[in-house]
Amino acid sequence: MRKLFGTDGVRGQANVHPMTAEMALALGAAAGRYFRRDGSNVHRVVIGKDTRLSGYMFENALTAGLTSTGMNVLLLGPVPTPAVGLLTPSMRADLGIMISASHNPHEDNGIKFFGPDGFKLSDEAEAEIEALVEAGTEPTLAANIGRAKRIDDGRFRYQERVKSTFPAGMRLDGMKVVVDCANGAAYKTAPEVLWELGAEVIPVGTSPNGTNINKDCGSTAPQAAAEAVVSHGADVGLCLDGDADRIIILDETGRAADGDQIMALLARRWAEEERLKDGTLVATVMSNLGLERFLDAQGMRLERTKVGDRYVVEAMRQNGWNLGGEQSGHIVMTDYGTTGDGLVAGLQFLAEMIRSGQPASALSQVFTPVPQLLRNVRYSGGDPLLVASVKARIDDAEVRLNGKGRLLIRKSGTEPLIRVMAECEDPDLLQQVVGEIVAEVEAAV
Repeated sequence: MRKLFGTDGVRGQANVHPMTAEMALALGAAAGRYFRRDGSNVHRVVIGKDTRLSGYMFENALTAGLTSTGMNVLLLGPVPTPAVGLLTPSMRADLGIMISASHNPHEDNGIKFFGPDGFKLSDEAEAEIEALVEAGTEPTLAANIGRAKRIDDGRFRYQERVKSTFPAGMRLDGMKVVVDCANGAAYKTAPEVLWELGAEVIPVGTSPNGTNINKDCGSTAPQAAAEAVVSHGADVGLCLDGDADRIIILDETGRAADGDQIMALLARRWAEEERLKDGTLVATVMSNLGLERFLDAQGMRLERTKVGDRYVVEAMRQNGWNLGGEQSGHIVMTDYGTTGDGLVAGLQFLAEMIRSGQPASALSQVFTPVPQLLRNVRYSGGDPLLVASVKARIDDAEVRLNGKGRLLIRKSGTEPLIRVMAECEDPDLLQQVVGEIVAEVEAAV
């Protein structure tokens, strides 16, 4: 059982276990020892981060731990998470690390690890690193201590790769685009890419100060961007999260489309172009039943995984599938990258607007979703899902939803939350079932 790693690296509140400088130091040393197996000094690691204030602390602590085992560290500064996935193999690094808590508030932070192939580490690799943390790692000899240096062009390398995913010869000239960067890692990257491709760019959330990442902006709070779309008469809005690995699309009226709608659009286009491997889209158990029905009607299939984009990617790699993602906006296209990339997904949507000549409103509502309700309950200790009254309430809900919908209750892998999600064609029953379970969990908490 892993104690430190969740569904997306190690994550928590900064300066509270496990997200302390001491733990980052130990993780760096353990990861360095794990990847520097032959004792030579040719091993290197790239480190990126988002714009959180605590990123400075974790960057320095990780660097100290890694160099103490002989790893050479290349510091990218603020870059999107997919940039680390891209640059790790490109720069012949043995390890990539992204310091980010994604869509979480600035008080939180996280440490995500990428292997030399640019993909996130497996559960087994993370378990081995955890074991090294617990056992402690011997530092290298003084003569073998690693070096660290800043890399100034990492962001620009990534931007050029992102632009290369846009169809050759196609431009965004005449298109007005609102881009909300959540005051996060893409605050320079996204506006520059869109402008260089010809768009008129209206930026939102591009003034990070260390504490305003994801605050009232970004993919989890798109209201400001929606207002900007309407007030500026924009054609479309692209809302990224703090590390830019997920996206929400806004149409010209400010209406939002989630990852399920984006995946449906791309799956349909790729199937028409015979690009969709095995006619299969990979998504998690959280994706809407309406998406599954849409794919079935189009002669495609939906493969579901556990929650977490890493599990989507694992299924894709194991079976050779090339399109997947999450309802939250992670869109993974292994033809272009190794992890979710909000900006690349946004460009694919813009390309479809140009190719089809249709407005965003016609492309962002591909299927009619089954009514779905998700509510979160925060807890601080214990396991509310093991309480007898909670278990009984869930069992009762399963019976009431049988044949009418589905229920999914789980712990978040990135926050201390119980997520209660249900789908049902009957909206009243949906509200009742979710409300009753949430009340029972709250009582247990």
